[in-house]
Amino acid sequence: MAMNIDAPEHKATPQPAFDTLLDKWITWLTQYPTPHHALSRLMHKLTRVKWGPWKRWQLSWFVRKYNVDMSIAVDPNLESYTDFNTFFTRALKLDARPIALDPRAIACPVDGAVSQAGPIKDGNIFQAKGMHYDLRSLLGGSTARAEPFRNGQFATLYLSPRDYHRIHMPLRGELVEMVYVPGRLFSVNPRTAANVPALFSRNERVVAIFKTDHGPLAMILVGAMFVANIETKWAGVVAPNASNDIRVWNYENASKTQEKIILDKGTEMGRFNMGSTVILLFGPGTMKWAAQLTPGTAIQMGMEIGTLPSN
Repeated sequence: MAMNIDAPEHKATPQPAFDTLLDKWITWLTQYPTPHHALSRLMHKLTRVKWGPWKRWQLSWFVRKYNVDMSIAVDPNLESYTDFNTFFTRALKLDARPIALDPRAIACPVDGAVSQAGPIKDGNIFQAKGMHYDLRSLLGGSTARAEPFRNGQFATLYLSPRDYHRIHMPLRGELVEMVYVPGRLFSVNPRTAANVPALFSRNERVVAIFKTDHGPLAMILVGAMFVANIETKWAGVVAPNASNDIRVWNYENASKTQEKIILDKGTEMGRFNMGSTVILLFGPGTMKWAAQLTPGTAIQMGMEIGTLPSN
């Protein structure tokens, strides 16, 4: 099945050795000494200021800088947003992001760009040239949680500040487990991903595990610098969390009086503040990525990014 992409592909080009070394120094100076969580708390406050002049300046500056298309928003009027955060997590019109209808199609969960996609090789996930990170660590340190995805498939999808920041289901699934994993808040932009080892298994994140008719699905919502909240539709704000420990919510063995949480393909499952990353995991032999799903490719929520096997 074809993957239709309206936006052009953006392929990474090899960097000269000097530029690569400069990137490493810039990353070290701007990321490691930075008080990630303090800055994110400050951003949380600034994006919720309701004072008219400040709010109007924030929104108008952002729309101009990132060339935001407000015509596809449910509410295109900037004055109607109470603060920057309500604007940033705005809803889009239903026809702005059509969902791939083919039953075998895996729908893209977000707007953004592909960072990496491919096989999980014996529990290792490719991050960038010369760097991998551990599947078990990504999922909170549980071997049992990681085992269904060993030798499966992954895709790392990066959301820039200009992108739509609601996250949707790639296919229909029943929520089994949610895990909060504390960590750093390194930026997740391409430069940082190329220079911070095991970036995605070091940052704060929320892991949602689903069971589907085609095997297990994990959606990992990775926090980043200035990402002051990660929300899910069923639990509200999950991160930041007051706990410095891993927290686990089990939905499969919940009380019999509690309704199962089943989300259809294309249904919103969560949202971010500011830019961040979503990592998708599938079990071995359960799906195949579209050939065009290569690093740097622009993506939109709802488009077909992979296929399920024929019944």
